[in-house]
Amino acid sequence: MRGEELAPARAVTARVTTAAAARAHVRAVVDACWNATARPAVERDVIDLLLVVSELVANAVRHGGGLAGFEASPAADGIRLAVHDHSDVVPEAAHGPGALPAGHHGSGYGWPLIIRLARDISISPRPSGGKTISVFVPIRTDSGEAS
Repeated sequence: MRGEELAPARAVTARVTTAAAARAHVRAVVDACWNATARPAVERDVIDLLLVVSELVANAVRHGGGLAGFEASPAADGIRLAVHDHSDVVPEAAHGPGALPAGHHGSGYGWPLIIRLARDISISPRPSGGKTISVFVPIRTDSGEAS
């Protein structure tokens, strides 16, 4: 099942304050779960994952009142990310089709990229205020099969 966590579940919460720190953390998770094995992750998928991490964390910092938490949960066929921020506001483009903006008028390219590269996107309120944005990013192995 897509997004099914590895046994035992290994959600990894990281204390990160920047997109660069989040990317480094997720790269370490990929290295530990895929690249340390005989079936390394497809680098293109890892690049997509790192782009999604960058956009989610940058949005939390820029538009969400700051980053309140970050988690990466490796699954058999990818990684589920959870980014917590301090704002209750749901981005306008969050549930859009993923079309890139015609010009740079108000909305950026972040949400359309997230929608194109991630799956199972959900936005939920946090009990203490703010929201959690959770996404699943598929990771294939060099053999072309899901891990």
